[in-house]
Amino acid sequence: MSDPTSGTSQTNGTHPTDTTGQTNMTDHSIGTDPSSAAASAGQSDIESLSYEEAREQLVGVVSKLEAGGTSLEDSLALWERGEAMAKRCEEWLEGARKRLAAARKDS
Repeated sequence: MSDPTSGTSQTNGTHPTDTTGQTNMTDHSIGTDPSSAAASAGQSDIESLSYEEAREQLVGVVSKLEAGGTSLEDSLALWERGEAMAKRCEEWLEGARKRLAAARKDS
């Protein structure tokens, strides 16, 4: 598919290329947003984690952020990962609360 106004074409459905066939990695206006693809792949990874695994990864993320020395982009990615780990831990804890409430109700 060609875009005559930008001089780019999309040959593989995900990465725009210029008219010479060179991949244009900086133009994200055409194709799949790379961050959304990574997010969906990371989401299934997160959903498979146990509480202990998610908590351990969260502690690692916090340590890296506190240590500093990472680029802004890497820090934002770490922050987002940490938020996802915290959410996963909360999901596990909420499930445990419900199970305890059900056990108390039954007894």
